Amino acid sequence: MSVRLERMLAMDTAIRSGAYPNVASFMQRFEVSERTIRADIAFFQERFNAPLKYDRSRRGYYYTDPAWQLPTMMMSEGELMAFFLSVELVHRYLGTAFERPLRNAVDRLAESLPVELRVSLNDLTQHYTFQPGATSTVDPELLLALFEAMQERWPVKVLYLTASTGERRERIIEPYHLFNVRGNWQVVAFDHHRTQMRQFSVSRIEAWNVCKSERFTRDPTFSPAEYLNTSFLAERGDRAEPIEIWFDAYQSNYMRGRTWHPTQQIEEHNDGSMTLRFQSGALAEIRRWVMSFGRHAIAKAPASLVDDLRRECAATLAQYT
Repeated sequence: MSVRLERMLAMDTAIRSGAYPNVASFMQRFEVSERTIRADIAFFQERFNAPLKYDRSRRGYYYTDPAWQLPTMMMSEGELMAFFLSVELVHRYLGTAFERPLRNAVDRLAESLPVELRVSLNDLTQHYTFQPGATSTVDPELLLALFEAMQERWPVKVLYLTASTGERRERIIEPYHLFNVRGNWQVVAFDHHRTQMRQFSVSRIEAWNVCKSERFTRDPTFSPAEYLNTSFLAERGDRAEPIEIWFDAYQSNYMRGRTWHPTQQIEEHNDGSMTLRFQSGALAEIRRWVMSFGRHAIAKAPASLVDDLRRECAATLAQYT
């Protein structure tokens, strides 16, 4: 928190206490000049519209309306920084169409803050960089359409590309929940074709039409947390089962301190290696994840995952021989 913000909060507390503090007492308490204190008082009156008056008989300041409170825009620099960083996150993971309204909100916020708390967005970007990786490109209008459809319970007709088969098919979905994994948006929806809840990659929805002439009935028992409980990263499995992955000492140094799954448990070994255990049904996603670590990771359970990795590694090796 900035020095001025701390001082103004303390000044507000002193005035509210009924002690009738004045410029001299503030100068002595905060060890600042008369000019600084008078600037703070002017800020209270002009920028915060504080009902602050000087009582000549008591020789101090008081609030004519004791119920008046400091504006909620008074915040710490950490909170302000978090808000500014959200602009970049929106730009990376929602799209540029969402960036402008949030930047406008940041500008309005900056105007309501003390001079010392004003932070230039351009200045901030000189000190941090986001490397989001291979994020998928999503039309912001599609995200808005899905969000509105969820709120209003409107079905959505989509033209969807299934990555595993390369097939394009028209589907009617009832969207329930949106979530983002490593910059890739997914929507959980009831699929009329499969007659069950399914997960769709928003970036592979090539066309859509919101059916505003009808409304679907939301399943009151559906829980996003429970639905995603068997997932791993962007993929979901039907039935969770115990997963066990061993990492050597080299890779373990990069694995510690990170949450890979909400159910994870880590067992440390004397040689510096570690074993990661969690519950998931997304075996195909886990197989690809384990292979990304090369020889530094070995799947131990379940047996089906071990067999899949053995076959995949053999086929990969054959590509190079």
